[in-house]
Amino acid sequence: MELPEFPPGLSARVELTVTDADTAQALGSGDVPVLATPRVLALAEAATVAATARHLPGGLTTVGVRAEISHLAPTPVGRQVHALATLAKVEARKLHFEVVVRMGETLVAEVTVERMMLDRQRFIEKAIS
Repeated sequence: MELPEFPPGLSARVELTVTDADTAQALGSGDVPVLATPRVLALAEAATVAATARHLPGGLTTVGVRAEISHLAPTPVGRQVHALATLAKVEARKLHFEVVVRMGETLVAEVTVERMMLDRQRFIEKAIS
């Protein structure tokens, strides 16, 4: 498998307007009507996927293998947040991202995400066997 070269600094941004379905109450991660930590993590991962999507040749994909999150501020329903993922380091097949999630100028979360490049079909076959 020939791996593409990803330059550090590669980035992507994704946005979300918080709905009732995104809250800690809805996702079972708490009992408050604010953006849930699992949803923050999903948003951060979506930004990392977006950063690499255009650069992956056919047959390759990335999967999340490790994440660390610091959820720093609450976000109420109706507010918009954005996640900016930046590729910090590449180690062979492993991609290390730093992600910041903001609501306007407010820092909502800092997330580190590691993704592994792999053969998509082999991964699926292994998962279902």
